[in-house]
Amino acid sequence: MAVIGKEEARRITAEELRKHNARADLWISVQGKVYDVTAWIKDHPGGDLPLLNLAGQDATDAFVAYHPASAWAHLDRFLVGRLADYRVSDVSRDYRRLVAEFSKSGLFDQKGLVAPVTVFVMLLLLVTAVSGVLLSESALVHLICGGLMGLLWIQSGWMGHDSGHYRIIRNPRLNRLAQIVSGNCLTGISIAWWKRNHNAHHIACNSLDFDPDLQHMPFFAVSSKLFASMTSYFYERKMHFDAISRILVSYQHWTFYPVMCFARINLFAQSILLLASKKKVPSRGQEILGVAVFWIWYPLLVSCLPNWGERVMFVIASFMVTGIQHVQFCLNHFSTSVYVGPPTGNDWFEKQTMGSLDISCSPWMDWFHGGLQFQVEHHLFPRLPRCHLRMISPFVRELCKKHKLPYNIASFWEANVLTVQTLRAAALLARDFSNPVPKNLVWEAVNTHG
Repeated sequence: MAVIGKEEARRITAEELRKHNARADLWISVQGKVYDVTAWIKDHPGGDLPLLNLAGQDATDAFVAYHPASAWAHLDRFLVGRLADYRVSDVSRDYRRLVAEFSKSGLFDQKGLVAPVTVFVMLLLLVTAVSGVLLSESALVHLICGGLMGLLWIQSGWMGHDSGHYRIIRNPRLNRLAQIVSGNCLTGISIAWWKRNHNAHHIACNSLDFDPDLQHMPFFAVSSKLFASMTSYFYERKMHFDAISRILVSYQHWTFYPVMCFARINLFAQSILLLASKKKVPSRGQEILGVAVFWIWYPLLVSCLPNWGERVMFVIASFMVTGIQHVQFCLNHFSTSVYVGPPTGNDWFEKQTMGSLDISCSPWMDWFHGGLQFQVEHHLFPRLPRCHLRMISPFVRELCKKHKLPYNIASFWEANVLTVQTLRAAALLARDFSNPVPKNLVWEAVNTHG
């Protein structure tokens, strides 16, 4: 006869669970069991933010989305009891069943040929761009090579994105090497920064104060709710809607594409800020070394061009082409539903679907979107290799239809229109003087008539 331990027998109410929602006292519930993960925060492979954002509540759907079956074996050591009033919604039940079916069929383990093909394309682009700079004297060739460098960064971005969600290479050390080379060395962007940012985005999809991918003040505001100068729980600072912000936001539908052309500068800065901060960064030495490699080889390559005019054009071409990827990042979320406050575990499926937008395209264009065209599917099944996203899309559509939830999808052109419309709507509201901000002489000068 099995013996039930005191932890297994203890009953914990949802109200009691909610009280344990701080870094120094953090409990979560998974599949009706309650775990004290306070001591695990510092060692959690996904970082501290996912645990902090879901503290004191049921995190089952997020757990099954992000963890393989092998992770369940590690939970028992944190067990403190069972949730007395545990309930599962019909949506969550169907979602978990779908995750189990995909896992049983082996989809999470079948990586396909995406990684080796992407590596080949990246090598081809790198060799071509470097050869063009070193072997040709044509300014046009040099300009084209700058564009090819931008394409290389885009493909490196897809590679880094994939390797951050699942092992594109079975060997963990080789997978880590792929992350550092594709992210830090080739693009100058820290994979540690990306994982910290991206995990927070996935957990708190489209929360204005918890999702860093919607926190672009003073340049952009996707909702007038941001005019309240709310606090960013990711950046741990207030996002001030001041006079300068009002100027920039008021014209954001015009400045969106020009800013996206140079958005990579922000990623460079964010990477350096994290690596220089006191925050815990796994393998900080590797991260710094990888970024340093980029800042050696890229400026050195640019310096090989014959004059400053061609050097500037090469860099601009690199940034403008890779700006396409930054636009793609925005299309998937800027025009969809947003909310204020922390994510909640009991509406995981709903928040992920309502806050994401798919891009409809032909299969032969999948290389261009890097899997982001199936953003809804990716957010629901982040560990699923992108080669399977098109195949499982009908299952997600059917589940949304069954539970009367939106399945947002638009063409690439329509998604751009929706994004600009969203930015324009917020821009017009920003010009409303009934919403006061600190006075600024520049704003008054620009908007004085007569």
